[in-house]
Amino acid sequence: MAKLNVLIVGGGIGGLSAAIALRRAGHEVLVIERDPEWSVYGVGIIQQSNVLRAMDQLGVLDKFLDAACGFDAVEVFAPDGTMVARVPSPRLVKGKPANVGIGRRALQAVLGDSAKALGAQIRLGVTVESLSDDGTKVDVAFSDGTAGAFDMVVGADGVYSQIRDLILPDAECPVFTGQAVWRYNLPRPSDLDALQVYNGPTGAGLVPIGPELMYMYVTTAEPDNPRYPREGLAAAMRGKLAGCAPAIRALAEQITDDDGVVYRPLEGMMVHGPWSKGRVGLLGDAVHATTPHLGQGAGMAVEDAIVLANELGKHEDVEVALEAYRGRRYERCRYIVESSLAICHGQLGKGPPVDNHKATAEMFAVVSQAI
Repeated sequence: MAKLNVLIVGGGIGGLSAAIALRRAGHEVLVIERDPEWSVYGVGIIQQSNVLRAMDQLGVLDKFLDAACGFDAVEVFAPDGTMVARVPSPRLVKGKPANVGIGRRALQAVLGDSAKALGAQIRLGVTVESLSDDGTKVDVAFSDGTAGAFDMVVGADGVYSQIRDLILPDAECPVFTGQAVWRYNLPRPSDLDALQVYNGPTGAGLVPIGPELMYMYVTTAEPDNPRYPREGLAAAMRGKLAGCAPAIRALAEQITDDDGVVYRPLEGMMVHGPWSKGRVGLLGDAVHATTPHLGQGAGMAVEDAIVLANELGKHEDVEVALEAYRGRRYERCRYIVESSLAICHGQLGKGPPVDNHKATAEMFAVVSQAI
């Protein structure tokens, strides 16, 4: 395909990964991000073996690993704190760890700096006002009064995607699950060498993200989708851990900073129909927003970016490439969304309980397959 002029809407993990992949393929790339501060949560994120392989394919693996903390297993605990399984993770890049934990700000810096070093333009505090696709180009009006013409537009703008609403107004919408996640950074014990997952009904996990740092995540039932005030948020999180395993309750005493707590209601969505219209396509949470129970939301977005760039290199027509990209990604993403939601529903009593040991092992087998 001839080199394209591409607009990417959204400067998160998926959008920046797409910028890197498309720049490496020789396309011109502009990324716009609505947040003028380009702010990111101060806690961490799990990136599993398939993401390390994807970072290698993007050419940023060494920088990624320099900012991350590697581990090779997932340990699963019963609600009383008894360890029931240690699940080894497949190493998909020779000589590198299977999985990592990494601070979200550090991950954004790796991806953002890499995209800019490759020549991608990034504009902050800008949104799309309108799109007009005439079949040969997409004319875009921006919120700052400027405009541009692009060969392709990629909506990587999250679960409440503006671009999805513009091109696929009848597509599925995000649905609140009845559950929320709480996250908090804590000192890392010297013997923590794996992702530790504690089964629920109040689920918890410990993720190493540095030599002396980890973060705790906690999933809780929040059927009325409350909005907790910032003042008292640390105490609220501590209170949610009262029925957890002794090790988690002990760590809860260190949760004291309201501003350090990140609370987010969990929503899920899978677009089962088209992921594109004409020369405008979608990736990441804009089409397959998953709950975090399998730790694969960001990973699916990074893989989307690589496959999209790959399909553009195979086809002369942008619309055909976008359809082929969706064809390669749909089943894998659907599996992650539905399997993660099954764990969520099991914890809430909306469905049968899911064995985290088996679910984790099955997930590793699926994502180890080539994208």
